[in-house]
Amino acid sequence: MNFPLMRTALFVPGTRPDRVDKAMATQADTVIIDLEDAVPPEQKAQARQVVRDKLAEYPGQRIMVRCNSRGTAFFEDDLQALAGNKLGTLFVPKVETRRDIDAVNDALLKLEKAGGLPEFSVNLLCLIETALALENAFAITSQAAELPRACMVAFGAADYATDMGIALSAHGRELYFPRYKISNASHAAGLPGPIGTPYMYDLQDLDTCRSDARRAWELGFTGKLCIHPNQIDICNQVFSPAQAELAFAQKVIEAFEQTRELGQGVLQVNGKFIDKPVVERCRRILALGQAAVASSPQ
Repeated sequence: MNFPLMRTALFVPGTRPDRVDKAMATQADTVIIDLEDAVPPEQKAQARQVVRDKLAEYPGQRIMVRCNSRGTAFFEDDLQALAGNKLGTLFVPKVETRRDIDAVNDALLKLEKAGGLPEFSVNLLCLIETALALENAFAITSQAAELPRACMVAFGAADYATDMGIALSAHGRELYFPRYKISNASHAAGLPGPIGTPYMYDLQDLDTCRSDARRAWELGFTGKLCIHPNQIDICNQVFSPAQAELAFAQKVIEAFEQTRELGQGVLQVNGKFIDKPVVERCRRILALGQAAVASSPQ
């Protein structure tokens, strides 16, 4: 099962319905209503009502809800509040083991049954954001890949850095290893490429935000969490194929089809030798380009 396109996923506090409306008017592929870090304990109940109202107001796959982690007293209340709503994706923080995957899946099955939703209809996005979770990255992704439910993982650098006792920087060198390991684990398990951590170092430094997004893209990430609307256009551009890429990919596919019809096995395009992996990558580039056009909010 496939996840909807998620080059950008914009966080909005669950206590701010006005910001949800503003976020839905942006070009973000997904809007995340947050019930976790952005909501103090005394406002959790209020935020859950906002989530219910907005899921009813904006039906479809574009809204995602980040619940509180499974180890907290808020997790069950969050899921009970979501029952009966047209929830597209649940975003679960602090996923650290394969047992967490099983437990969350069981909780989602109960939510789906209570709400009259088809089994496995709610997508699952798991946040890897601790040292233990990173060590278990392949166990988490491989367990998620076995579910008959659309699953992806995302990287949360802030909690990971706190867990490691390190500081986040503008250059992002301290995140190379966790990014590589999470991306490799996702692809090895057969999941889509993961979603990258938000750029938080300086919200006004958009050039460095772009560089940070490109570093994630170069390591196999397919999108990025965003914490400010000014990051959306940049990240959409980084995680979308450029026109030159699309044109080259189309040329490769056309030449490949022609050589097959002629029974030829050797293919060159623009002086470059083209083999089967290149053709497959070009197919993916074209599919991504089509998905990006189709998902753009009108």
